[in-house]
Amino acid sequence: MRIAVVGAGAVGSLLAGCLASAGHGVLILRRTGPDDPEPSSLRLVMPGGAPRDVRVVRAGVAALARPDPLHAGGLDVAILAVKRFDLDDALRALAAWPRLPAVTVQNGIGAEEVALRSRPDATLVAASLTSAAELGEAGEARWLTRGGIALAAVSGGAASETLAGALAGGFRAAGMRAAVLVDPVAMKWSKLAANLVGNATGALLDMDVASIYADPALYAIERRQAVETLAAMRGVGVSPIALPGADVPLLLAAYRAPGPIARRILGRVLGGARGEKMPSLRLALRAGAVRTEVAWLNGAVASAAERQGMSVPVNATLARLVAEAAADAARREWFRGHPDRLVREVESAIRDHR
Repeated sequence: MRIAVVGAGAVGSLLAGCLASAGHGVLILRRTGPDDPEPSSLRLVMPGGAPRDVRVVRAGVAALARPDPLHAGGLDVAILAVKRFDLDDALRALAAWPRLPAVTVQNGIGAEEVALRSRPDATLVAASLTSAAELGEAGEARWLTRGGIALAAVSGGAASETLAGALAGGFRAAGMRAAVLVDPVAMKWSKLAANLVGNATGALLDMDVASIYADPALYAIERRQAVETLAAMRGVGVSPIALPGADVPLLLAAYRAPGPIARRILGRVLGGARGEKMPSLRLALRAGAVRTEVAWLNGAVASAAERQGMSVPVNATLARLVAEAAADAARREWFRGHPDRLVREVESAIRDHR
C-alpha cells in the first residue's frame, strides 16, 4: 500500500517504520521542517535493541497541496498519528483529499466522531496501540515494549474491514501483534481504561506506577478511578475487551482482589508495562506543556458519566487537577512529590458527591 503517516512523533515513527519494513511505501508528514522527497533512512530499534533500517519519504504538511511525492498515483490511506488536541489540524491537512481513507490512533474517546464529521465520505478505521515507543537520535524510533495494535472498522462497510485487515497484516509482517476487532467503541474504551493506570496520579505527583501502587491511599484512588471507568463503560453499553498486549478485562478484574494482594500484583505488572516510557500525562507536565490529553481520558469518563446521570468524582477531580497543573506551574509544584495533598483533594471531592 501507499501510506501517509501524519505525525512524526514516537507513535507515528513507530507505525511508519513497521509498515515500511513490511514493504509498504510510507510518507511521513510533519507540520514543520523541509520536504525531503527522496527516500531517507528511518532506524527502527526493535524491542531488545536490534536495529532495522527502513526507507521512508518525509515531507511537511504543505506537501499535501502538491502532487504526492511518494507515488504519482496518490495514496491509499492516511494514518493520523497525532495527539488528540492536534487532530483537527491533521484533518485540515487532508482536506484536499476528502475521500482518502483514514485511521485514527488517538488515545481517549471522541477522535472517530471528529474524523467522521470532518470526512463524512471517507472510509474510517479506528486503531489502538498498546506498544510503547519513543524517539531516539535523529531518524530513530525506539520500540520499547512488544505490545501490539488493534484495528476496527468504523465507516465504509466492506472497504473499511478490508483496510483494517490489510494494515493488520502489515504490522504482523513487521513483528507486531495485530488484531482486527468488530467493536471500535469497546476497543477505544478498553484502551482508555488501560491508559488511565498511573497516568493522572503519576503526572500530578511526578511518581512512577510502582510507587503509586505501593501507597495504600494512592492505590485507593487508582482503584476508584478504575471502578468509575467500568461503570461509565457499562452506561454507554460496552464491556472491556482484550487488546493485543493488554488484557484489559483481567486488569479491571484484578482491582476486585483484596487491597494488599492487588497492590503487589498490579504494582509489579503495571510498573513495567510501558518499559522505560513514562505515561503521557506525566511526560506532558514534566515538559511544562500547557495542553494535555486529560480531557479525552479522565475527562471523557466524567463527561460520559454526566450524560448518564452518574457521579464519577475521582475521574472528574483528576481531570480538573491535571488541567490546572498544566495551566499553572505553581499548581504543578504544589502536588509534585506530595501524595497527601492529592489524597485530600480526591477525598474531599468524594465526600462532596455523596
